Amino acid sequence: MITDPIADYLTRIRNAIRAKHRIVEIPASNMLISITHILKDEGYILNYKVDEESLPRKLIIALKYHPTMKISPIQNLVRVSKPGRRIYKKADELPKVMNGLGIAIISTSEGIMTDKEARKRHIGGEVVCYVS
Repeated sequence: MITDPIADYLTRIRNAIRAKHRIVEIPASNMLISITHILKDEGYILNYKVDEESLPRKLIIALKYHPTMKISPIQNLVRVSKPGRRIYKKADELPKVMNGLGIAIISTSEGIMTDKEARKRHIGGEVVCYVS
């Protein structure tokens, strides 16, 4: 049993990038699918799909690399809010990652979204992780 599935998710992606893997498989949950959807929309991963056939469900992520230099757009994945210490921010206190070059993923009452979208909608929430 995994105590912190988000930390496990981030660690698996980090390890796959360091090992230069093209694909990583992760046990799926609705929150992890939402985070993966944001990573795809922001251009950090190539694609993803959910394997509903397997039990438990699997999230299959195709990682993105620069064609010649084999460098991933994901240089840093940091878990901010942890099970032992939750970090909540108001809309005007939301962090900017690398002065706007990276993203913070926020869990709000209206779902998972980036810090930019949460600021635009003027919604605060739990800071899940930073991606840069």
